[in-house]
Amino acid sequence: MPDPEQRSRPIAVVQAVCGTFHHFDLARELAAHGYLECIYSTFPWRRLQREGVAHDKVRTFPWIHTPQFVLGGRGWIPAALNRDISWLMFRSFDAWVARTMPPCDVFVGISGTGLRAGQKAQARGAKYICDRGSSHIRCQDRILREEFTRWGVPFDVIVDPRMIAREEAEYEQADAITVPSEFARRTFVELGVPAHKVHKIPYGVRLDRFQRSGEPPADRFEVLFAGGVNLRKGIPYLLEAFALLRHPRKRLRIAGGISPEFRPLLSRLPKENVEFLGALPQSQLAAVMSGSHVMVLPSIEEGLALVQAQAMACGCPLISTLHTGGEDLFADGVEGFLVPIRSPEAIAGKLQQIADDPALQQRMSEAALRRVRQIGGWKEYGDTWAELLQSMTFPARTDGTTSERQPGPRSESRN
Repeated sequence: MPDPEQRSRPIAVVQAVCGTFHHFDLARELAAHGYLECIYSTFPWRRLQREGVAHDKVRTFPWIHTPQFVLGGRGWIPAALNRDISWLMFRSFDAWVARTMPPCDVFVGISGTGLRAGQKAQARGAKYICDRGSSHIRCQDRILREEFTRWGVPFDVIVDPRMIAREEAEYEQADAITVPSEFARRTFVELGVPAHKVHKIPYGVRLDRFQRSGEPPADRFEVLFAGGVNLRKGIPYLLEAFALLRHPRKRLRIAGGISPEFRPLLSRLPKENVEFLGALPQSQLAAVMSGSHVMVLPSIEEGLALVQAQAMACGCPLISTLHTGGEDLFADGVEGFLVPIRSPEAIAGKLQQIADDPALQQRMSEAALRRVRQIGGWKEYGDTWAELLQSMTFPARTDGTTSERQPGPRSESRN
């Protein structure tokens, strides 16, 4: 870890991201440290101005992603064509970033966007960090293929093979890879990426809109799911588990949009006492969380689901699989339960345990409220990133001191 003097030295950082994801949260924190040179995005400024990053620090390439986002959201682009458009967008965006990127000390590109730009940065003597928000792309593809096959849902391509090859080239090229959870980190190591190259930095969480506003009812048992309704989120296992739960007055509420490929499968799954609420605004979701005895997140694959911390802030205990990043947020048996993926029996057993023991539910609720106060916000996330950037830019020498590498020149030009 760099010493305090090294921490004060300026570092010029360039970021690249498709859309926003968590990168604009990171950009705000890097700007607060004085590190942000600029951030590139595939969204237009009109959409990005709400993100809280100064206009002169933002560079946009909206020509492909924006129309794809609008037309695809309306179902007007066939799946095969949408994949080809995405492939063109990633390659074009990366090439544009590489062509226009100012000198920097570190380039941080979300996975899929940084192959040429990362090479350009490294050729100038800078470091390249590939930021992956989920599991290793080959692991993700394997799990999703298994799931579609398991449920008999037709598919031609789950993850574009061109993107798998591209991301694996990025993993190899990058000086470091950042991931948000222990689950994601394990998948990289298991697939042969050196452990020292993979850095776990859990996301920060903004909880100002999430707080307990009520209590679950005493005369019935309320179960909640929040997120996209699809195979990746493990919805079939939740519906099967809920059907196994024995309670005279039980209800499962599912808050989130239903994916088109999942709708035909719904007719084959149990839905008694299940309500589909659709996507909810955060204020309404917080109220539903406060009125639920437990939230279940049965995902088979994702990096770190922040909805878990949001539920905890509302005093709602959790039942989450080990593939949600839950183990980085709460302790098994304290604020909730951790279960294996694809196990409705395990979920049902934990639901039954909470339903049968109101005192346990209350203890977990109070523990969740205590724990959420210890979960770091985006400032802590930015501070952890700053330490990583300093350690990569001013690496320790064998004599225990740090090198005197000077930060790269700042660019005065703006697009």
